[in-house]
Amino acid sequence: MTKIALACAASSLMAGWPLETRADPDDTDPLAAATAAVEELRSGFTEHQTRADATIAELRSQVTDLETRMNRPGGNGVTPPGEITLERRAFSSFLRLGNDRMPADEVRALIVGDDTKGGYLAPAEFQTEVIKGIVEISPIRQAVRVGSTSAGSVILPKLTGRPTAQWVGEDEDRPETTMTYGQLEIPMHELACYIDVSLRLLEDSAINIDSEVATELSQEFALKEGSAFSNGDGAKKPLGIQRTAGVTEVVNGHATNLSADKLVALMYSLPAQYRSNASWLMNNTTLGVIMTLKDGQGNFLWQPSYQQGQPSTLLGRPIIEDPSMPDITNGAYPIWFGEFAKVYRIYDRIGMSILRDPYTQATKGMVRFHARRRVGGGPTLAEAARKLKMATS
Repeated sequence: MTKIALACAASSLMAGWPLETRADPDDTDPLAAATAAVEELRSGFTEHQTRADATIAELRSQVTDLETRMNRPGGNGVTPPGEITLERRAFSSFLRLGNDRMPADEVRALIVGDDTKGGYLAPAEFQTEVIKGIVEISPIRQAVRVGSTSAGSVILPKLTGRPTAQWVGEDEDRPETTMTYGQLEIPMHELACYIDVSLRLLEDSAINIDSEVATELSQEFALKEGSAFSNGDGAKKPLGIQRTAGVTEVVNGHATNLSADKLVALMYSLPAQYRSNASWLMNNTTLGVIMTLKDGQGNFLWQPSYQQGQPSTLLGRPIIEDPSMPDITNGAYPIWFGEFAKVYRIYDRIGMSILRDPYTQATKGMVRFHARRRVGGGPTLAEAARKLKMATS
Protein backbone atom coordinates (compact mmCIF):
# COMPACT_ATOMS: atom_id res chain seq x y z
CA MET A 1 0.00 0.00 0.00
CA THR A 2 1.05 3.56 -0.53
CA LYS A 3 1.67 5.92 2.39
CA ILE A 4 -1.55 7.79 1.65
CA ALA A 5 -3.50 4.56 1.79
CA LEU A 6 -1.81 3.59 5.02
CA ALA A 7 -2.68 6.94 6.58
CA CYS A 8 -6.31 6.60 5.51
CA ALA A 9 -6.40 3.12 6.91
CA ALA A 10 -4.96 4.28 10.18
CA SER A 11 -7.50 7.08 10.45
CA SER A 12 -10.33 4.66 9.74
CA LEU A 13 -9.15 2.25 12.39
CA MET A 14 -8.81 5.00 15.01
CA ALA A 15 -12.31 6.30 14.25
CA GLY A 16 -13.88 2.87 14.32
CA TRP A 17 -14.88 3.00 10.67
CA PRO A 18 -14.76 0.03 8.35
CA LEU A 19 -11.50 -0.30 6.52
CA GLU A 20 -11.60 -0.32 2.77
CA THR A 21 -8.38 -0.76 0.82
CA ARG A 22 -7.37 -1.80 -2.62
CA ALA A 23 -5.25 -4.81 -3.08
CA ASP A 24 -1.60 -4.24 -3.55
CA PRO A 25 0.60 -6.98 -4.85
CA ASP A 26 3.37 -6.00 -2.44
CA ASP A 27 1.16 -6.09 0.69
CA THR A 28 0.29 -9.42 2.24
CA ASP A 29 -1.13 -8.15 5.59
CA PRO A 30 -3.19 -4.89 5.36
CA LEU A 31 -3.94 -4.84 9.11
CA ALA A 32 -0.27 -4.98 10.06
CA ALA A 33 0.55 -2.20 7.63
CA ALA A 34 -2.20 0.00 9.08
CA THR A 35 -0.98 -0.68 12.62
CA ALA A 36 2.54 0.28 11.59
CA ALA A 37 1.25 3.53 10.14
CA VAL A 38 -0.57 4.33 13.37
CA GLU A 39 2.59 3.66 15.41
CA GLU A 40 4.57 5.89 13.05
CA LEU A 41 2.11 8.72 13.57
CA ARG A 42 2.12 8.18 17.34
CA SER A 43 5.92 8.14 17.40
CA GLY A 44 6.09 11.40 15.48
CA PHE A 45 3.63 13.01 17.87
CA THR A 46 5.62 11.81 20.89
CA GLU A 47 8.86 13.15 19.43
CA HIS A 48 7.23 16.52 18.75
CA GLN A 49 5.85 16.62 22.31
CA THR A 50 9.29 15.83 23.72
CA ARG A 51 10.90 18.66 21.77
CA ALA A 52 8.15 21.05 22.94
CA ASP A 53 8.68 20.04 26.58
CA ALA A 54 12.43 20.56 26.23
CA THR A 55 11.88 24.03 24.73
CA ILE A 56 9.54 25.02 27.57
CA ALA A 57 12.04 23.79 30.16
CA GLU A 58 14.82 25.75 28.50
CA LEU A 59 12.70 28.93 28.47
CA ARG A 60 11.86 28.48 32.14
CA SER A 61 15.56 28.07 32.93
CA GLN A 62 16.40 31.24 31.01
CA VAL A 63 13.70 33.22 32.83
CA THR A 64 14.96 31.96 36.21
CA ASP A 65 18.54 32.87 35.30
CA LEU A 66 17.46 36.30 34.11
CA GLU A 67 15.58 36.99 37.34
CA THR A 68 18.65 35.94 39.33
CA ARG A 69 20.94 38.24 37.38
CA MET A 70 18.50 41.18 37.61
CA ASN A 71 18.38 40.83 41.39
CA ARG A 72 22.15 40.96 41.68
CA PRO A 73 23.93 44.28 42.44
CA GLY A 74 23.97 46.35 39.30
CA GLY A 75 20.89 44.64 37.87
CA ASN A 76 17.47 46.14 37.36
CA GLY A 77 15.60 43.82 39.67
CA VAL A 78 13.22 45.26 42.24
CA THR A 79 13.76 44.20 45.82
CA PRO A 80 10.53 43.61 47.78
CA PRO A 81 9.74 46.35 50.33
CA GLY A 82 11.40 45.78 53.68
CA GLU A 83 13.93 43.28 52.32
CA ILE A 84 17.60 44.22 52.53
CA THR A 85 19.41 43.86 49.22
CA LEU A 86 22.46 41.64 48.95
CA GLU A 87 24.53 44.68 48.04
CA ARG A 88 23.45 46.56 51.19
CA ARG A 89 24.01 43.49 53.37
CA ALA A 90 27.47 43.03 51.84
CA PHE A 91 28.31 46.68 52.51
CA SER A 92 27.27 46.31 56.17
CA SER A 93 29.51 43.26 56.48
CA PHE A 94 32.34 45.23 54.89
CA LEU A 95 31.99 47.98 57.50
CA ARG A 96 31.94 45.51 60.39
CA LEU A 97 34.37 42.81 59.24
CA GLY A 98 36.35 44.02 56.25
CA ASN A 99 36.44 42.14 52.98
CA ASP A 100 38.94 39.57 54.33
CA ARG A 101 36.39 38.01 56.70
CA MET A 102 33.27 38.36 54.58
CA PRO A 103 31.38 35.41 53.05
CA ALA A 104 32.28 34.71 49.44
CA ASP A 105 28.87 35.66 48.04
CA GLU A 106 28.97 39.04 49.81
CA VAL A 107 32.49 39.73 48.56
CA ARG A 108 31.26 39.19 45.01
CA ALA A 109 28.35 41.53 45.66
CA LEU A 110 30.63 44.44 46.52
CA ILE A 111 31.26 46.74 43.58
CA VAL A 112 35.01 47.21 43.53
CA GLY A 113 36.28 50.58 42.34
CA ASP A 114 39.41 50.99 40.29
CA ASP A 115 42.71 52.30 41.63
CA THR A 116 41.67 55.92 41.16
CA LYS A 117 38.62 55.42 43.37
CA GLY A 118 40.62 53.68 46.09
CA GLY A 119 37.85 51.77 47.79
CA TYR A 120 34.41 50.21 47.48
CA LEU A 121 31.47 52.09 46.07
CA ALA A 122 28.78 52.67 48.66
CA PRO A 123 25.36 51.26 47.67
CA ALA A 124 22.71 53.67 46.44
CA GLU A 125 20.67 53.44 49.67
CA PHE A 126 23.69 54.41 51.77
CA GLN A 127 24.55 57.35 49.50
CA THR A 128 20.95 58.55 49.66
CA GLU A 129 21.07 58.44 53.46
CA VAL A 130 24.28 60.47 53.48
CA ILE A 131 22.91 63.08 51.07
CA LYS A 132 19.69 63.33 53.08
CA GLY A 133 21.74 64.08 56.18
CA ILE A 134 23.75 66.70 54.32
CA VAL A 135 20.58 68.47 53.19
CA GLU A 136 19.32 68.60 56.76
CA ILE A 137 22.56 70.23 57.95
CA SER A 138 23.72 72.36 55.01
CA PRO A 139 21.65 75.56 54.76
CA ILE A 140 22.54 76.35 51.12
CA ARG A 141 21.35 72.94 49.93
CA GLN A 142 17.92 73.67 51.41
CA ALA A 143 17.46 76.74 49.25
CA VAL A 144 19.18 76.10 45.91
CA ARG A 145 18.56 73.69 43.06
CA VAL A 146 20.40 70.37 43.41
CA GLY A 147 21.02 67.82 40.65
CA SER A 148 23.23 64.82 39.93
CA THR A 149 25.66 63.94 37.16
CA SER A 150 28.12 61.25 36.14
CA ALA A 151 30.38 63.67 34.25
CA GLY A 152 33.44 65.60 35.40
CA SER A 153 31.65 68.91 34.89
CA VAL A 154 28.24 70.27 33.97
CA ILE A 155 27.83 72.77 31.13
CA LEU A 156 24.69 74.90 31.23
CA PRO A 157 23.38 77.27 28.55
CA LYS A 158 23.43 80.90 29.65
CA LEU A 159 21.36 83.66 28.08
CA THR A 160 23.71 86.47 27.04
CA GLY A 161 21.38 88.54 24.89
CA ARG A 162 17.64 89.07 24.87
CA PRO A 163 15.47 89.68 21.79
CA THR A 164 14.93 93.38 21.17
CA ALA A 165 11.59 94.27 19.61
CA GLN A 166 11.39 97.52 17.65
CA TRP A 167 8.62 99.67 16.21
CA VAL A 168 8.60 99.52 12.43
CA GLY A 169 6.72 101.16 9.61
CA GLU A 170 4.33 99.47 7.25
CA ASP A 171 6.88 98.61 4.56
CA GLU A 172 10.11 98.71 6.57
CA ASP A 173 12.44 95.76 7.07
CA ARG A 174 11.98 93.85 10.30
CA PRO A 175 15.23 93.50 12.33
CA GLU A 176 16.41 90.15 13.64
CA THR A 177 15.41 89.53 17.28
CA THR A 178 16.97 86.14 18.07
CA MET A 179 18.31 85.35 21.52
CA THR A 180 22.02 84.67 22.06
CA TYR A 181 23.39 82.05 24.42
CA GLY A 182 26.73 81.35 26.03
CA GLN A 183 27.94 78.52 28.26
CA LEU A 184 28.38 78.20 32.00
CA GLU A 185 30.53 75.35 33.33
CA ILE A 186 30.27 73.94 36.85
CA PRO A 187 33.25 71.61 37.54
CA MET A 188 33.15 68.72 40.00
CA HIS A 189 35.50 68.98 43.00
CA GLU A 190 36.63 66.18 45.29
CA LEU A 191 35.77 66.22 48.98
CA ALA A 192 37.43 63.68 51.29
CA CYS A 193 37.15 62.92 54.99
CA TYR A 194 37.70 60.10 57.47
CA ILE A 195 35.95 58.99 60.63
CA ASP A 196 37.03 56.63 63.42
CA VAL A 197 34.64 53.98 64.75
CA SER A 198 35.37 51.83 67.80
CA LEU A 199 35.72 48.07 67.45
CA ARG A 200 33.12 47.58 70.19
CA LEU A 201 30.58 49.52 68.17
CA LEU A 202 31.35 47.48 65.07
CA GLU A 203 31.01 44.21 67.03
CA ASP A 204 27.65 45.16 68.53
CA SER A 205 25.06 43.59 66.22
CA ALA A 206 22.25 45.61 67.82
CA ILE A 207 23.71 48.85 66.42
CA ASN A 208 22.79 49.87 62.87
CA ILE A 209 26.35 50.52 61.80
CA ASP A 210 25.29 51.79 58.36
CA SER A 211 23.22 54.56 59.93
CA GLU A 212 25.98 55.48 62.39
CA VAL A 213 28.60 55.81 59.66
CA ALA A 214 26.19 57.67 57.35
CA THR A 215 25.39 60.18 60.11
CA GLU A 216 29.06 60.86 60.83
CA LEU A 217 29.90 61.24 57.15
CA SER A 218 26.93 63.57 56.64
CA GLN A 219 28.19 65.90 59.35
CA GLU A 220 31.73 65.90 58.01
CA PHE A 221 30.72 66.52 54.40
CA ALA A 222 27.98 69.05 55.24
CA LEU A 223 30.19 71.31 57.36
CA LYS A 224 32.91 71.45 54.73
CA GLU A 225 30.78 71.78 51.62
CA GLY A 226 28.34 74.19 53.27
CA SER A 227 31.15 76.69 53.82
CA ALA A 228 32.30 76.30 50.20
CA PHE A 229 28.80 76.71 48.75
CA SER A 230 28.40 79.90 50.75
CA ASN A 231 31.78 81.61 50.34
CA GLY A 232 34.13 79.26 48.44
CA ASP A 233 36.82 80.88 46.30
CA GLY A 234 36.72 78.27 43.53
CA ALA A 235 40.24 76.92 44.26
CA LYS A 236 39.83 73.12 44.55
CA LYS A 237 36.34 73.86 45.82
CA PRO A 238 33.08 75.31 44.44
CA LEU A 239 32.63 79.04 43.92
CA GLY A 240 30.31 80.17 46.70
CA ILE A 241 27.03 82.00 46.37
CA GLN A 242 28.50 85.09 48.05
CA ARG A 243 31.01 85.27 45.17
CA THR A 244 28.23 85.72 42.59
CA ALA A 245 29.24 88.57 40.31
CA GLY A 246 26.81 91.26 39.21
CA VAL A 247 24.38 91.13 42.15
CA THR A 248 22.66 94.48 42.70
CA GLU A 249 23.28 95.95 46.16
CA VAL A 250 21.26 98.24 48.41
CA VAL A 251 23.26 100.48 50.80
CA ASN A 252 22.04 100.37 54.38
CA GLY A 253 23.13 103.94 55.17
CA HIS A 254 24.91 103.06 58.43
CA ALA A 255 27.87 100.86 59.24
CA THR A 256 26.38 98.94 62.18
CA ASN A 257 22.71 99.84 62.66
CA LEU A 258 20.24 97.97 60.45
CA SER A 259 17.52 100.09 58.89
CA ALA A 260 14.04 98.56 58.63
CA ASP A 261 13.29 100.86 55.70
CA LYS A 262 16.34 99.57 53.82
CA LEU A 263 15.21 95.98 54.35
CA VAL A 264 11.91 96.86 52.72
CA ALA A 265 13.79 98.60 49.91
CA LEU A 266 16.02 95.53 49.51
CA MET A 267 13.02 93.24 49.25
CA TYR A 268 11.17 95.29 46.66
CA SER A 269 14.25 95.99 44.57
CA LEU A 270 14.05 92.35 43.48
CA PRO A 271 11.93 91.82 40.34
CA ALA A 272 8.45 90.51 41.05
CA GLN A 273 8.97 87.22 39.17
CA TYR A 274 11.63 86.25 41.72
CA ARG A 275 10.16 87.86 44.82
CA SER A 276 7.29 85.39 45.31
CA ASN A 277 9.73 82.48 45.84
CA ALA A 278 12.55 84.45 47.46
CA SER A 279 14.17 83.93 50.88
CA TRP A 280 16.45 85.84 53.24
CA LEU A 281 20.00 84.62 53.86
CA MET A 282 21.93 85.66 57.01
CA ASN A 283 23.81 84.26 60.01
CA ASN A 284 22.37 83.81 63.50
CA THR A 285 24.02 86.97 64.86
CA THR A 286 22.33 89.10 62.21
CA LEU A 287 19.07 87.25 62.84
CA GLY A 288 19.27 88.22 66.50
CA VAL A 289 19.40 91.88 65.48
CA ILE A 290 16.55 91.40 62.97
CA MET A 291 14.32 90.02 65.73
CA THR A 292 14.40 93.38 67.52
CA LEU A 293 13.35 95.52 64.53
CA LYS A 294 9.84 97.02 64.42
CA ASP A 295 7.78 98.91 61.90
CA GLY A 296 6.20 102.32 62.44
CA GLN A 297 3.24 100.78 64.29
CA GLY A 298 5.48 98.89 66.71
CA ASN A 299 5.03 95.48 65.06
CA PHE A 300 8.03 93.20 64.82
CA LEU A 301 9.28 92.62 61.28
CA TRP A 302 10.40 89.14 62.27
CA GLN A 303 7.75 86.48 62.86
CA PRO A 304 8.36 83.08 64.44
CA SER A 305 7.36 79.83 62.77
CA TYR A 306 4.19 78.25 64.14
CA GLN A 307 4.76 74.98 62.31
CA GLN A 308 7.49 72.52 63.16
CA GLY A 309 10.16 72.30 60.49
CA GLN A 310 9.25 75.62 58.89
CA PRO A 311 11.60 78.64 59.08
CA SER A 312 10.80 81.96 60.71
CA THR A 313 9.94 84.85 58.40
CA LEU A 314 10.97 88.44 57.76
CA LEU A 315 8.42 90.62 55.97
CA GLY A 316 6.54 87.44 55.16
CA ARG A 317 9.44 85.61 53.49
CA PRO A 318 11.40 82.68 55.05
CA ILE A 319 14.81 83.15 56.66
CA ILE A 320 17.73 80.78 56.01
CA GLU A 321 20.48 80.76 58.65
CA ASP A 322 23.95 80.36 57.19
CA PRO A 323 26.87 80.53 59.64
CA SER A 324 29.24 81.44 56.78
CA MET A 325 27.51 84.77 56.18
CA PRO A 326 29.42 87.79 57.59
CA ASP A 327 28.42 89.72 60.68
CA ILE A 328 27.10 93.29 60.62
CA THR A 329 30.23 95.40 60.12
CA ASN A 330 31.25 98.32 57.95
CA GLY A 331 31.51 97.32 54.28
CA ALA A 332 30.06 93.84 54.80
CA TYR A 333 27.10 92.21 53.05
CA PRO A 334 25.36 90.44 55.96
CA ILE A 335 21.94 89.99 54.32
CA TRP A 336 20.94 88.56 50.94
CA PHE A 337 17.46 88.29 49.48
CA GLY A 338 16.59 86.30 46.38
CA GLU A 339 15.22 83.20 44.73
CA PHE A 340 18.28 81.10 45.40
CA ALA A 341 17.03 78.13 43.38
CA LYS A 342 17.76 80.28 40.33
CA VAL A 343 20.82 82.07 41.74
CA TYR A 344 22.89 78.94 42.46
CA ARG A 345 23.08 75.27 41.51
CA ILE A 346 24.68 72.22 43.13
CA TYR A 347 25.52 68.96 41.37
CA ASP A 348 26.43 65.70 43.13
CA ARG A 349 28.56 63.35 41.10
CA ILE A 350 27.20 59.81 41.22
CA GLY A 351 29.32 57.45 43.28
CA MET A 352 30.88 57.65 46.74
CA SER A 353 33.69 55.29 47.74
CA ILE A 354 34.72 54.14 51.21
CA LEU A 355 38.03 52.57 52.24
CA ARG A 356 38.31 50.60 55.50
CA ASP A 357 41.58 51.06 57.40
CA PRO A 358 41.84 48.72 60.43
CA TYR A 359 45.54 49.40 61.08
CA THR A 360 46.15 53.14 61.56
CA GLN A 361 44.14 53.38 64.80
CA ALA A 362 44.43 49.71 65.85
CA THR A 363 46.31 50.54 69.07
CA LYS A 364 43.34 52.67 70.15
CA GLY A 365 40.76 50.01 69.35
CA MET A 366 39.40 52.01 66.42
CA VAL A 367 38.80 51.40 62.71
CA ARG A 368 39.24 54.35 60.36
CA PHE A 369 36.96 54.81 57.36
CA HIS A 370 38.12 57.05 54.51
CA ALA A 371 35.32 58.42 52.33
CA ARG A 372 35.41 60.56 49.21
CA ARG A 373 32.80 62.10 46.98
CA ARG A 374 32.73 64.69 44.21
CA VAL A 375 30.44 67.68 44.15
CA GLY A 376 30.22 70.95 42.26
CA GLY A 377 28.41 74.23 42.65
CA GLY A 378 28.33 77.66 41.09
CA PRO A 379 26.32 80.85 40.51
CA THR A 380 23.88 80.77 37.60
CA LEU A 381 21.65 83.89 37.63
CA ALA A 382 22.73 87.04 39.44
CA GLU A 383 19.60 89.04 38.67
CA ALA A 384 17.52 86.77 40.92
CA ALA A 385 19.22 88.11 44.09
CA ARG A 386 19.89 91.36 45.95
CA LYS A 387 22.31 92.08 48.82
CA LEU A 388 22.45 94.66 51.61
CA LYS A 389 25.69 96.56 52.13
CA MET A 390 26.56 97.97 55.53
CA ALA A 391 28.17 101.36 54.95
CA THR A 392 27.95 105.00 55.98
CA SER A 393 25.82 107.33 53.87
